[in-house]
Amino acid sequence: MQEEARSFADELDREIRTTSYLLHPPMLDEIGLEAALHWYTEGLEERAGLEVQLHIPDNFERLSREMEITIFRVVQECLTNVHRHSGSRSAHVRLAREQGTLRLEVRDAGRGIAPDRLNILRARGAGIGLRGVRERVRQFAGEVRIDSELGSGTTISVTLPLQTG
Repeated sequence: MQEEARSFADELDREIRTTSYLLHPPMLDEIGLEAALHWYTEGLEERAGLEVQLHIPDNFERLSREMEITIFRVVQECLTNVHRHSGSRSAHVRLAREQGTLRLEVRDAGRGIAPDRLNILRARGAGIGLRGVRERVRQFAGEVRIDSELGSGTTISVTLPLQTG
């Protein structure tokens, strides 16, 4: 009985460490968002079989620590939703600076979202994940947009103003 409890505690400890690492990988602070996103998407491909195409410009400069964490967590949540709900075997993630803003787009080719459900998601969000995305983006005065069509997939677009000066 004691050995079984010890084994359970060791397994729980490993799970907590893994979860902590996935939520905020040290490489995010050490070498930046781009490397952390590549690491995360490669791991997701291995774990879940979801093929992720990541598009980040070669000259993409570092963002503030807070903004990098936000973008990382938003990408995680969006890709988790693709994997769990869309039925798509692939996703496209695009990150770019455009006219004083940071633009993130996560797109899948899945089953899409029914119009009545899409209206609910757009109005108030549903589920912890999308609400979390909206809260994270709101702290930067950003916007979240959800576009979807049944049978054609879903696109989540996030726009964040970049601070100057």
